Amino acid sequence: MKLHELSDNPGATKKRMRVARGPGSGKGKMGGRGIKGQKSRSGVSINGYEGGQMPLYQRLPKRGFNKPNRKAYAVVNLGLIQKFIDAGKLDAASITEDSLIASGLVRRKLDGVRILAKGEITAKATITVTGASAAAVDAVAKAGGALTVATAAAAE
Repeated sequence: MKLHELSDNPGATKKRMRVARGPGSGKGKMGGRGIKGQKSRSGVSINGYEGGQMPLYQRLPKRGFNKPNRKAYAVVNLGLIQKFIDAGKLDAASITEDSLIASGLVRRKLDGVRILAKGEITAKATITVTGASAAAVDAVAKAGGALTVATAAAAE
């Protein structure tokens, strides 16, 4: 096969419609915009416009608040950690945030990793992370392991 023999699959590409290029194009004269009116003019953007009535997004009250410095944690459940230990992807002796990323359980650290108590853990695991729920700490301790939270502020 040579470079000039390459071609796209039939129907894979479609020719661009050239609007307002004469009557033979099928989209000539008014270019598919109809006759007169606000939408036929150039520079008109009327998303959310309600004919002069106060738009819905302005009628409804503002609610809520987005904390500008909030922390975003990568969340991991205990059941998944147990699954990875059983599969041999994690070493129960010492589980850190870096080992969780290396095993593929967590994609990226964000502001840290937080452990939640969903699922069961049976392995005697030593886990060091940024945050953990109280139920998760209890569950790991009950299994004979230890869950330490690296920073005190992160444990909520």
